[in-house]
Parts: sequence; structure tokens; C-alpha cells
Amino acid sequence: MSTLPENTLRMKPLLLAVALTAALVACKPTAADATVDANAAPPPAEAAATTPAPADTAAMSTSADASVDVPAAPQLQAAMRELWHGHIVHARDYALAVHAGDKAGAKAAADAVVANAKDISHAVAGFYGDAAGDGMLKLLAGHWGAVQAMTDARAKNDKAGADKAMADLAANAGEIAKFLAGANPNLPEDAVRGLLLAHGMHHQKQIELVMSGDTAGEAAEWTAMQSHMDMIADALAAGIAKQFPDKAS
Repeated sequence: MSTLPENTLRMKPLLLAVALTAALVACKPTAADATVDANAAPPPAEAAATTPAPADTAAMSTSADASVDVPAAPQLQAAMRELWHGHIVHARDYALAVHAGDKAGAKAAADAVVANAKDISHAVAGFYGDAAGDGMLKLLAGHWGAVQAMTDARAKNDKAGADKAMADLAANAGEIAKFLAGANPNLPEDAVRGLLLAHGMHHQKQIELVMSGDTAGEAAEWTAMQSHMDMIADALAAGIAKQFPDKAS
């Protein structure tokens, strides 16, 4: 078992979320095989066909909430929100820096996303072993890789590249949903996939608004994106707390 960095040990609320998320990884027998092959993503047309419209996304979100009896686990809920908000904050910083032509800022933002993913994987490995940490890191890397590729493609007006990245993001959403649903019966695969696809659509819209210079539109999208991120974090926290009532608080 690896030793966690001293700064990580001080992040108790965050580690609570990570520890319980890692339990999902540990509960799945084939966790080591849950990798994402970016080259195996469906073509853009297929991704568009399987990505729900906003109305369908709302229905899935409601379904996800209804399928999970939310237990009283405020610390876990807060930790999950902090964890996932960190992801969208750094991803947004990357898009803004790329649009501004700030290479140093873009690198710093990308490094922050990767560092966050590595912190999560190190915490998972520290509690549950290297295989669990590696499995989580691969899934997180697949998600960020697609978002970064979409950002870079939109900055270059490369529609084909952006479509390919969106297809990869949709495929990754399916992999994560399958992974979580297989580990936790309180997280229905279709509902989780719907939430993650909607999250990917938020990334897509935000990137397009940033690259078009629509600051007002991006500000509105950012507010919506944060609210939806809370919805995902809360659904995951509820499902994890229900599965591990003795560990969640």
C-alpha cells in the first residue's frame, strides 16, 4: 500500500469521497479491464444519435434522482461536489487560455486537471491498491483527453476533430456508466450514462461559446454547468452512501 502525500492526508472531506469512490472500483471484479480505447469510439453520427436531447437529459436526471433514496450524508455530498467542481474549473481555465493564445496558462490548466486525476488515483491506490487506482485514472484520463482534444479542435476550427472528440467523450461516458453501475446497484447504468452525456454536452457548448468569444453566453452556460455538476455529484454521493451506509457521513 502506497503512502499518501502529506497534503493529501489533510484533505479529509475530499479523501472521504475518493475512498468511497474507490470502493466502487474495488467492488467490480473486472476493474483492471475497465479501460477506455479512444480509437474505438463510435463515429460522430452514432454519437449524435445516442446523445440525448436536452429534454431527454432532464428526464434521465430526474430518473437518476428518483432511483436513489438520498441518505443523510452531507460530508460525502460536499466532498463529491468539491471533487467534480475542481474538474470543470480546470477544464474551463484550459479553454479560456487556449482561446486567449496563452500557452503557459493552457499548460498550467492542463497540468492541474492531470494533477487532480493523479491525486484521486493515488488516494484510491493508497486505500485499495494500485489496480483500483490505475482503473480510476484510466477512466478520468479518457474523459479529459476527449475534452482537451475537443477544445484544441474548436480553437483551430477543426469540425471533424471536434466531432471525433465528442464521439470519444460519448463513448467514455458509456464506459464510466457501465463501470459504476456494475459496482453499485444504486446507480442505474442508463441514468448515469444520461447524466454523463449531458455533462459532455455542457463541455461542448461551453467550449464553442468560449471559442466564439461569447462571454455572456459562456457565463450563463457556466452557471448551468455548475448546477448540473452538483446534480451528478449528488447522485453519485447518494448511491455510494446507500451502498456503504457505515462509511458515509
